[in-house]
Amino acid sequence: MKKSCFVIAVILMIGVMMTGCNAAQAGNGDTVQVNYTGKLADGTVFDSSIGREPLEFTLGTGQVIPGFEKAVFGMKVGEKKTVTIPVEEAYGPYRDDLVAEISREKLPSDLTPEVGQQLVMNQPGGGQVVVTITGVSDNTVTINANHPLAGKDLTFELELVKIL
Repeated sequence: MKKSCFVIAVILMIGVMMTGCNAAQAGNGDTVQVNYTGKLADGTVFDSSIGREPLEFTLGTGQVIPGFEKAVFGMKVGEKKTVTIPVEEAYGPYRDDLVAEISREKLPSDLTPEVGQQLVMNQPGGGQVVVTITGVSDNTVTINANHPLAGKDLTFELELVKIL
């Protein structure tokens, strides 16, 4: 009787260990749901999914910044971790060439420009770019096409909620 109880216990332990070893990991092409909180170096929270639905995206499709995708790759459901993503794998370096002063005449006549206001501008090649107004004078407006988080290392607290 003791021998059969021991055998059953061993079988159960092996089953538990194998289940742990076979837990799904997020991989290329998987659609995942992730809870996150993003912070700057000084601890300021710039974005979070807390209180909202988890962020859903497909790994390997470039829907999120490269460092975020890289951090989620290989995670298991329920796993949590904190990662710091360097500028190069986030929104890139801040570029002075993406800041320009333009004549107010180039803006729609019904627009009253204000610092902090975001505009969608047409590019010569037909695309569009979001710019932020960073300065206003009587004759000119300074616009910045850098992403607001450009030039910053970003820290994310991550939790893989689901692999779909």
